[in-house]
Amino acid sequence: MTVQLFIPCFVDQLYPQTAFNMVKVLEKAGVEVAYNTEQTCCGQPAFNAGFRDEAREVCTKFLRDFDGSDYVVAPSASCVGFVRNYYSTLFNNSSLHNEVRGLQKRIYEFSSFLVNVLGVEDVGATLHGKATYHDSCAALRECRIKEEPRKLLSRVKGLELLEMNDVETCCGFGGSFAVKFESISIAMADQKVNNALQTGADYIISTDMSCLMHLEGYIRHKGHPIRTMHIADVLANC
Repeated sequence: MTVQLFIPCFVDQLYPQTAFNMVKVLEKAGVEVAYNTEQTCCGQPAFNAGFRDEAREVCTKFLRDFDGSDYVVAPSASCVGFVRNYYSTLFNNSSLHNEVRGLQKRIYEFSSFLVNVLGVEDVGATLHGKATYHDSCAALRECRIKEEPRKLLSRVKGLELLEMNDVETCCGFGGSFAVKFESISIAMADQKVNNALQTGADYIISTDMSCLMHLEGYIRHKGHPIRTMHIADVLANC
């Protein structure tokens, strides 16, 4: 099987190792990975800011970059959720309607692809310590991802998975929300981190680097003894 790799903007610029780790795990699972170097953004930032025409232009390029029949896999439920749930709004009754429907069926978040398409739950990873999992809003509500990451993490040797209180509550990032409503965003991060700390976990793990970036900033500022890790980085750890 060949899959097309989509790497979100912030992962490409700030966390490239997470992308490489996702490739490592996919190849270990027997998948051939292809990467279109012309790819850019999925269009979500412009769409969320209200620039619909500009977003449509970026999204049209995304459709062209990932045309064909291959699965498209990304280390971000946020981007996948945007394509699945909002491209139809941008291209309703347009000549690209069928292309949109096709892509929406082919695009997957990384952990969901492993479990639901490949049928893989144990990738032979090892990580010693305790961890708690953060359900990102996009993964939980837009992609309906709940059990898949937990199944994968439960098979990681040496890792004890603990559930925090209010696990389905937002971490406070929300893209531009964190900029426009800074004090609320920080308060939500404080709640999320303290719930994680109460479990005694060494790590907060999630499918979305955007959430983890937000939480990591708060953790560093407060000097808390806990780390954040993307699930791809965990699963690539042997």
